[in-house]
Amino acid sequence: LVDKNLIGLSVLGEQFLQIFLGNSVWEVSHKQPAALIMFSELSAQKEGSSLLCRPASEDQVAVFERVSPAYSPCSECYGVGERSFSRQYAHIYAARLMQMRPLLTERAQHKWGSDVLIRKLCDLQTGEQCCIVGTLFKRMELQPSILKEISEEHNLLPQPARVKYISENDELILEDELQRIKLEGKIDRDKCVTGSVIAIYGAETNDGKFTVEDFCTASLPLQTARPTLASDKFVLLASGLGLGSTHADSMLGLQLLIDMVTGQLGDQGEQRGAATISRVLLAGNLLSQSTQDKDASTKPKYLTKKTQAGSVEAMRLLDELLLQLVTSVPVDVMPGQYDPTNYTLPQQPLHRCMFPLSSVYPTMQRASNPYQANIDGVRFLGTSGQNVSDIQRYSSMNSHLEILEETLRLRHLAPTAPDTLGCYPFYQKDPFILEECPHVYFSGNAPCFDSKLIKGPAGQEVLLVTIPEFSSTQTACLVNLRTLECEPVSFSAFSNEEDEESEMNISH
Repeated sequence: LVDKNLIGLSVLGEQFLQIFLGNSVWEVSHKQPAALIMFSELSAQKEGSSLLCRPASEDQVAVFERVSPAYSPCSECYGVGERSFSRQYAHIYAARLMQMRPLLTERAQHKWGSDVLIRKLCDLQTGEQCCIVGTLFKRMELQPSILKEISEEHNLLPQPARVKYISENDELILEDELQRIKLEGKIDRDKCVTGSVIAIYGAETNDGKFTVEDFCTASLPLQTARPTLASDKFVLLASGLGLGSTHADSMLGLQLLIDMVTGQLGDQGEQRGAATISRVLLAGNLLSQSTQDKDASTKPKYLTKKTQAGSVEAMRLLDELLLQLVTSVPVDVMPGQYDPTNYTLPQQPLHRCMFPLSSVYPTMQRASNPYQANIDGVRFLGTSGQNVSDIQRYSSMNSHLEILEETLRLRHLAPTAPDTLGCYPFYQKDPFILEECPHVYFSGNAPCFDSKLIKGPAGQEVLLVTIPEFSSTQTACLVNLRTLECEPVSFSAFSNEEDEESEMNISH
């Protein structure tokens, strides 16, 4: 039988634990032996190593040393020093266009010929075929306005909540430093979002509109060659732990995830596989949305004098869970939309005082959002998902993976900031412009897991990964640093007293 302390359950009895790893299932029960296939052949079960075998003597206990890759954080550009919110947001659009114009000019000449005529809006001539580089602006009737926020005070009819804010009446406009012009023609209006810098080719018509015949984006930046690794090393990506929620369904799966990473789950095959996990990355929304009490600021002080914010207990629980991880493996902790840090992008690392237990370990790394780092020469870049979710609301794109690819080809992490996505008012440089192509580009808190390997025009290879929300899917994912392959790791728990319809089914 499995040691009850090993798995962290008080009673194993009639309960079953299922761990879905790829297409395979590991079942642990008191009636039958375990049959398992891990995420890698490295952790495949060996003959005589079952959990139901006789325990090995102390002299025969196998020790697996965890691989430790080289790690170099590269998120300095997302740090905000002295904060000043007195600036106008026009500066960030001007800086974005100034940085992107040379890149798009080169791309336009490569696509439409070196002799293509590149004009500014003030120099346009009616009927002349030319190229223009500018920033897109989409005028949307359904876009939320300040009227929604003051409707409660003035008894106005609030705007209904929507999943999408696009409509047939939207207009697409291109702006440069001096002017703007309406666009029509061969460009997908619904797919485009405000803030994207593109190059368009066409001509101005007599009615003052620009007819687009073709357009191009900045495409992928240059990429540093990925080193050849001798062995398999994995980075585990997880997001949306949702601690502090009223539903504790995900806690068992979360504890199983921690036990698997730390090598406290399974036999020697499992532990051998766990030793190949070199780093854990938690991509935001560590706390649940329910920990944010929006009414607390408006309530009278005497009603909240002896109450404790819901995020306090959730942070204490997070610290205890992180303590289990950082004693065994390096962990990067990113903030998310519901975590106690600044709301606007780039979100700064969570404060050290929130982690009195885990922050004393050097393996605990508090990272920013967006996140960027080199792990064994593999460049990781990603966010906690706010930028992707915002583009999904204001465009026709529904797939988080498709949006990830689009932002990569636009060479910009968050084109909708600061229009519909809050960000710091930078004025000298836009830090969200991609200056180097990553090898792994991820987004957290997605509705489901998905991955795709894309190739750029200069031979770039980028693995796109959408990390699912763990609290609802019980799924994390593993990235192989040697091969850039990615696969999900899903956890589920149920009791044999429940019928089959009530079981949690998680597909690969």
